[in-house]
Amino acid sequence: MENKLKKSLIAYLFILPVMIFLVIFVFYPIVASIPLAFYDYSVVGQSKFVGLANFSRAIHDHEFWVSVENSILFVGVVPPLQLLSILLAIFVNRKIKGISFFRVLYYIPVVTSMVAVSITWGWIFDPQGLLNTFMINHGIFSKPISFLNDPRFALSSLMFITLWQGLGYYMMIYLAGLQSIPKELEESAYVDGATRTQALYKITIPLLKPYIWLCTFMSILSAVRVFDVVYVLTNGGPGDATMVTSVYQFQKAFTDFNFGYASAIGLLVAILTTALSILVFIYGGRKGGMSYY
Repeated sequence: MENKLKKSLIAYLFILPVMIFLVIFVFYPIVASIPLAFYDYSVVGQSKFVGLANFSRAIHDHEFWVSVENSILFVGVVPPLQLLSILLAIFVNRKIKGISFFRVLYYIPVVTSMVAVSITWGWIFDPQGLLNTFMINHGIFSKPISFLNDPRFALSSLMFITLWQGLGYYMMIYLAGLQSIPKELEESAYVDGATRTQALYKITIPLLKPYIWLCTFMSILSAVRVFDVVYVLTNGGPGDATMVTSVYQFQKAFTDFNFGYASAIGLLVAILTTALSILVFIYGGRKGGMSYY
């Protein structure tokens, strides 16, 4: 009993630095921002209590709802497309020579700074950049397309960049799932005459269900919180074509210095995100996908 208590204390000592970091830089700012939502907060002057005025303003703010709509589009497009990483995981799960190189290659974007990724893709998507040059030289485009400055392409271009960087991350999770599936199950299916496609849909995909739900949940949260790629490349423009809630909240706080209104927006988004997370967990639980966690 004493030995078990000693091991528990050692374990808590190891996680203590992380917990202190989370309390100071994550939990405390979140809690401290809640009262701000009820004030007309002034950095240098006296703050004024305004009750629910900031929330009422947000509800009647057209630009805020545009940012919500764009964030919902991110959630509706990027998380479903991350399922493509299952195909990548199946590819790198094969025992072929040099497969470790491809695993590292696909994972490199994950460990690369999103700012560096954004700048690189900004150069590729530039009207005079690599993509337009290639397309025009091969007769696919007749004239350059300004992917990031044209409202028709700006949001989808940012979605593509976000998806591209995240594929390697979800690929590694699915790869761990694939390697946890007993090989005997697929081999038995092949002995019974099943094709590779039938084994994939009848054995592999059902057993990957917990990983699929986990990745879907994580990608939804990432899509809701998308910030850096939008801020670096378009800052919400052109117009408000790529304005998302995180960038809009940042602009209200650190460009307009309206911290009270920004806090109200943050609370509303947190409520929407929490509701969405609960729905995903309930649906995932009913499907049995998260029963292993």
